[in-house]
Amino acid sequence: MDANTIPEDNNGAEIGAEIRSLRKARGLTLEDLAAKIGRSVGYISQVERGISPLTIPNLKAIAEVLGVGINWFFRGEASQDADEKDIIVRRNNRQKLAFPGTGVREELLSPRLNGLFELIIGSFAPGAETGDAKYAQTGEEGGMVISGELELIIDGKSHHLMAGDAFTFPLSAPHKARNSTDKETTVLWVIAPPTY
Repeated sequence: MDANTIPEDNNGAEIGAEIRSLRKARGLTLEDLAAKIGRSVGYISQVERGISPLTIPNLKAIAEVLGVGINWFFRGEASQDADEKDIIVRRNNRQKLAFPGTGVREELLSPRLNGLFELIIGSFAPGAETGDAKYAQTGEEGGMVISGELELIIDGKSHHLMAGDAFTFPLSAPHKARNSTDKETTVLWVIAPPTY
């Protein structure tokens, strides 16, 4: 086995299933993903079914296209109780998303991405923001500020939220979120359909 090949004990079928769920949540076809990483559709299909070896460089390329870090696929499944799979996500088993240089971190609270919605807990460092206000979702998105303060800018209008305040973005409304304070802000997000 190549030193860059993911060992068999890291269940290829589980990683393949994670790739398939995330690819579908991102709205990508097998053809889209294959073209973006320079591999064949057959290869991607076999990887998703856990029947083709997956190298670290290929997994890194797939993760980059899907917008996650490679650690997304290694959550410590071996320590998870089989009765809890697809039901419970323990604190130490969350999939993490980082947006380098932005001060925004997110953790997936949903046990799977093939449901009708996903839960995410996000933290905004002081001064952090989600980015361009031109972003608009194709589904529904809302949440609640757990701690700190959050500024939402929706269609160019600013809204100041405090801990305990909840919100829902109108469909397709350009929006962004920002922490304008000197303390960290934590937000619970609900997104339907799943996008991570």
